[in-house]
Amino acid sequence: MSMSQLLGLLRVHIHRGVNLAIRDLRSSDPYVIIRMGKQKLKTRVVKKNLNPVWDEDLTLSIVEPLPVKLEVYDWDILSADDKMGDAEFDFTPFWEAVKMNFEDLPNDTIITTVKPTRTNCLAEESYITWTNGRVVQNMVLRLRNVECGEIELKLSWINVPGCRNM
Repeated sequence: MSMSQLLGLLRVHIHRGVNLAIRDLRSSDPYVIIRMGKQKLKTRVVKKNLNPVWDEDLTLSIVEPLPVKLEVYDWDILSADDKMGDAEFDFTPFWEAVKMNFEDLPNDTIITTVKPTRTNCLAEESYITWTNGRVVQNMVLRLRNVECGEIELKLSWINVPGCRNM
């Protein structure tokens, strides 16, 4: 990937899981995988916890604004890891915000509000803000294809000098 193709870096802070599904006897050992295009990144496993706190940063290199897919799995020693749901979010509203210029905005100004719809995985309204000099989006994703569970995460944009992001 050449610098001329790279738009910048998307830091995905995987904060925590809430009320995740039980996949072992009484609990689960969850971890999260995020994918965008050919990129695939993974958090560590949190043992025996249906409300795990990962507090982990995963960084995607952005060449085009593709959807980001998120999958939660229960780690198992002896068998294949069990799926604990998945979600997807549209990166476009965030990318549109990144392309604007907010140097003069007061800290924590809300740029855009993304509302939950039938077609997105948002559990509640998500705000894209100008925070500490960068574009940030907090979101709570409701997992699909599973009986319960949500993932809280935060996106933030990292400009890379020399990128064609505007």
